[in-house]
Amino acid sequence: MKEQKEVTLDRDLGLWSALALVIGTIIGAGVFVRQSAVLDDAGSTSMALFAWLAGGILTITAGLTIAEIASQMPETGGLYVYMERIYGKLWGFLSGWMQIIIYGPAMIASLGAYLAILLSDFFGFPSKYNAILAIGTIVLVGILNLFSNRYGATFAIITTICKLVPVAALIIFGLFFGNESAFGQSLVHVHQSAGNFGVAILATLFAFDGWILVANLGGEIKNPRKLLPQAITFGILAVLAIYLLVSYGVYRSVPAEQIHRLGTSAIPYIANQAFGEVGGKILSIGIIISIVGCMNGKIMTFPRIMYAMAKRGQLPFSKTLSYLHPKSHTPIFSTVAELLIVTVMIIFSNADRLSELCIFTVYCFYVMAFVGVFLLRKRNPDQHRVFSTPLFPITPILAIGGSLFVIVSEIMSDLPGVLTSFIFIAVGIPVFYYETKKYRESQAAAAKEESLDNEN
Repeated sequence: MKEQKEVTLDRDLGLWSALALVIGTIIGAGVFVRQSAVLDDAGSTSMALFAWLAGGILTITAGLTIAEIASQMPETGGLYVYMERIYGKLWGFLSGWMQIIIYGPAMIASLGAYLAILLSDFFGFPSKYNAILAIGTIVLVGILNLFSNRYGATFAIITTICKLVPVAALIIFGLFFGNESAFGQSLVHVHQSAGNFGVAILATLFAFDGWILVANLGGEIKNPRKLLPQAITFGILAVLAIYLLVSYGVYRSVPAEQIHRLGTSAIPYIANQAFGEVGGKILSIGIIISIVGCMNGKIMTFPRIMYAMAKRGQLPFSKTLSYLHPKSHTPIFSTVAELLIVTVMIIFSNADRLSELCIFTVYCFYVMAFVGVFLLRKRNPDQHRVFSTPLFPITPILAIGGSLFVIVSEIMSDLPGVLTSFIFIAVGIPVFYYETKKYRESQAAAAKEESLDNEN
């Protein structure tokens, strides 16, 4: 490859683009397909609504805590950069490694798999084509992100607006035309973990996942020290309000027992009952757009982590992966590499299972990042902060407690999966030391060659 002229990421993303990415990345399939699961675990509509609220509050405390760190480190890379600055290069590498090799690709693959099921049902395609549909849609969205980040951000705004249409329809119908009580309905035939409020909160946290990903674009946001904390905070608050209103509307529209029986089909059933067969189709289109928008946000952000790591020479083929297109200023090879991993997962793996295993790993790094707020304040007591976490130290303590809750819950429910997650992390350790050594040697050789040239 020819010597690349120094190219930097464009700071083209304003507040609305960043907000759209936060909302669009969080709202995917979760709010539409997890209603029954949360209700089953909670045992009643009242407790289910409280579970959504508790999950949102935990997420907000996490977002407010990370926002303070993001305002001090507004570079591309997000959690990877935060961990590196606070705990050192190895921990930064491992957090990035986990995201680009397993967590990110598994999330994108699971979204693609679910989207393929919806597309097959919508158009009547045989299920044997689901893998092709999943890969095809992911590749199309990936191609969009090979162009300037303006296109990906514009697409995020459009899909975010479109996905709010079925959300608004569900809320309006439930509020004004629902005949059931949103509070006080209990299940007669319940899930085996019904009444376990903690498990219900855990189910909502999967739906809230993805809020931190906009931080990966810190190097591409205008005035990131100011706008990045605003985007994270206001984006999560908007999603919490949407989730509570949708859940309230669902419980007003259909009896709890029926939601339990319908499972993931509860939302399409409500649409058919409220708006007829055409309404059901419209809602399906809205959910499809919702998932595509969520997928776009993840495909736009995860390659930026790979790019940030490659730029530091921490990955195999770092020179290639750190390449930015001279016109679009996007990390095209990192994007292609991420999509290749996603494709392999769709073909050979159960992406949903992989993403569940990695949730545990993500929260391990989350809690370390939250503790980092205390460490940064101790190290730099006189530093001016553009954004300070409100109600410090209560807010970060709640964030840490919520993360520990997720970690302990996962250990108790799936110890083999937890051990598998640690194995994935451990594989990154020899990679880090090998690539770091190789990068230092190459830098030393380059410096020596330059010195000889200067002598001559």
